[in-house]
Amino acid sequence: MNNLLLATVFLFSHADPVRPNLVLIHVDDLRHDTLGYLGNSTVQTPHLDKLARRATSFTNSFVTTSICGVSRATLLTGQWQRHHKCAGFGQNLSDEQWKSSYPELLRQAGYRTGFIGKIGIADKPNQKAMWEKRWDFYRGLPGQAGDQFIDQDDPKKRHKTQIFGDQALEFVSVKESKPFALQISFNAVHARDGKPREFTPDPRDEDLYKATAMPVPPLANEEAFGLLPPFVQESEARRRWKARYSNPELHQATLRDYYRLITGVDREVGRILEELQKLDLAKNTVIVFTSDNGFALGDRGLADKWFMYEESMRVPLLIADLRDRDPSRCRVESIVLNADIAPTLLDLALVKAPSDMQGRSLVPFLRRYIPMEWRYGFFYEHHAGPKNIPPSEGIRSERYKYIRWLEPTPAGIKEGHARLEQLFDLENDPLEKKDLFKDPKMAQIVDQSRKVWQSLRKELE
Repeated sequence: MNNLLLATVFLFSHADPVRPNLVLIHVDDLRHDTLGYLGNSTVQTPHLDKLARRATSFTNSFVTTSICGVSRATLLTGQWQRHHKCAGFGQNLSDEQWKSSYPELLRQAGYRTGFIGKIGIADKPNQKAMWEKRWDFYRGLPGQAGDQFIDQDDPKKRHKTQIFGDQALEFVSVKESKPFALQISFNAVHARDGKPREFTPDPRDEDLYKATAMPVPPLANEEAFGLLPPFVQESEARRRWKARYSNPELHQATLRDYYRLITGVDREVGRILEELQKLDLAKNTVIVFTSDNGFALGDRGLADKWFMYEESMRVPLLIADLRDRDPSRCRVESIVLNADIAPTLLDLALVKAPSDMQGRSLVPFLRRYIPMEWRYGFFYEHHAGPKNIPPSEGIRSERYKYIRWLEPTPAGIKEGHARLEQLFDLENDPLEKKDLFKDPKMAQIVDQSRKVWQSLRKELE
């Protein structure tokens, strides 16, 4: 046991204040504008909307890499990819890295820890045993948590979303004197790529949105597609677009199923909250709700995530401290990141974050004040799948976004495309339609952005 863990155990063996139970609800591929409490008037998310009324909602929440495996490693470690180096689905955190992860530090501090749902990293079968021993309660599944949403081996033929909800109720119902920390990683609303029906909803939700004209993103058109770099137009994101959004009827069908999956997750959130109330646990529990990355619903003629555009990297995040005696709704516009969640959970549990956690605790925001010297921007990176997903890095600040495509001709992309950098003014162009990189008036901003990019990419290694 290292010195940090010894100090943590010593702290709680001598003074054990009431520490909250922690529930992290983690959804897959949920974009930032598809929830009722965030202004979407079509989706049915009554339980999340109710929870948000007494929560802190972070309206500028982002991921540092928009892909599930990397994002999940960042969630556990509070580190950027270039530091934790979990770049692929088959990779796992080493034992040494795990010792500094939020669940292990909480476990050493006396918490009962649980994991349910999609792992997203460590997908190799021989790594299952390693993951099982790292949690007190483990119901994890490799890959995309099964090829189908409906579990064909389940006698009741339950949807995976319901199964994960049932397992969450099983976990919280265990009576123990110590607090618990539970991470529920739904595989919804991720597509089963290539399956006949990629976003299969719970059968109970088949009639939802049947007669509803689903909202199509404003950039879901050929004009926006034409503004993309050629190698992005020819990427995997376009191939998947053809399977999901390539005609109006198909687009509407995909959106209906996507929204049905969201409502299915919301139902399980409601069940979990109801169980916590019934067991008299809610009054000492903090709920964190977020997603591992955003998602393109036909935006720019693309599908999925990966790229540095807003629909891909922006995610919902709310934190509801149910202990709060003043549970009035609060919205925070400061830039926050998925790297901030691990140090936040540790801070809530009164456990000191290790020095190699690169994110920052969000607890001050829950107490209604902005921490000193809070970030004005952050470093983004995506390196996975370079054969058909052009790799990129960049800087997203409060006003500007600088994108740097790392290879002029990624393998599998046609030859002859020039190296490309892009610059967008988010204040005047929130949809990122006008690239200002070649505008002489923006030369100073471009130069500053390059310098910040170079500095942060080195600092975060």
